[in-house]
Amino acid sequence: MRKRGTERLVNQREPESSDHHSLWRDAFARLGCNRPAMAGLAILLSMVAVAFLTPWIAPYSYADQNLELGAAPPSPEHWLGTDLFGRDLLTRILYGSRVSLAVGALATAVALTIGVLWGTLAGYLGGRLDAWMMRTVDILYALPFTIFIILLTVVFGRSLLLLFLAIGCVEWLTMARIVRGQVRGVRRTAYVEAAITLGLSPWRIMTAHVIPNVIGPIIVCATLTIPNVILLESFLSFLGLGVQPPESSWGVLIAYGVETMEEYPWLLYWPVAVLTATLLSLNFLGDGLRDALDPRSELQ
Repeated sequence: MRKRGTERLVNQREPESSDHHSLWRDAFARLGCNRPAMAGLAILLSMVAVAFLTPWIAPYSYADQNLELGAAPPSPEHWLGTDLFGRDLLTRILYGSRVSLAVGALATAVALTIGVLWGTLAGYLGGRLDAWMMRTVDILYALPFTIFIILLTVVFGRSLLLLFLAIGCVEWLTMARIVRGQVRGVRRTAYVEAAITLGLSPWRIMTAHVIPNVIGPIIVCATLTIPNVILLESFLSFLGLGVQPPESSWGVLIAYGVETMEEYPWLLYWPVAVLTATLLSLNFLGDGLRDALDPRSELQ
């Protein structure tokens, strides 16, 4: 009888399917009422669509040069102007968006994978293992990430894949802390205790009962991590540690624009404007998702 009652308790770990779907519908409804978040989502989707279609919509090749033209201001032929080598700035911004958005998405995926696994193990198992794992996070937080990435670059060379991994290995720390705190709260719930009583393996409990119940904060954290990653890639490219010519990213274009901003200000203004719009849209979307997935927002 006790085991049968425990099974019922485990099966009741979540509301009925219709109620569960209703909660998600309510969350999407709240998100739809958040105008800044929806505007951010629209801008972000437009950026992704343009980056995907860049080879077909870019007016020129990103490496085409016209040395006779040189740095020219915006004109009907070159809407955003050209750089010192006569390369179309709009084309280079479009191709740079592919690199910057790819770094943001893939590096965030690396950070999400490491951070969720690390935080779940620490929060669920607890004890000395939890203390050791979180002290490791504290130590890594104290290390300057720039020196860490410089060391990786010196040892393994410069490549986009290394850039994805290096940034992901830096950004997972915050994710791990957030997930660990959420898991510690879920760990004390009745349905998790019932699953332990039934003899389910820790891995089964974590994947089937714990992680699905903290997916909301994970989504919000991932959304807010992407702009941090894009900004970090831009900073590294500005220092010469990120994307290398002839490839371009928004950070590379900004670094190039800073060097010539007094004579050719359009080389700086347009990349900065695109990067700013993308970062603001991601932050607005992240704030909107946080409010939409917070049940307490219904009471406000």
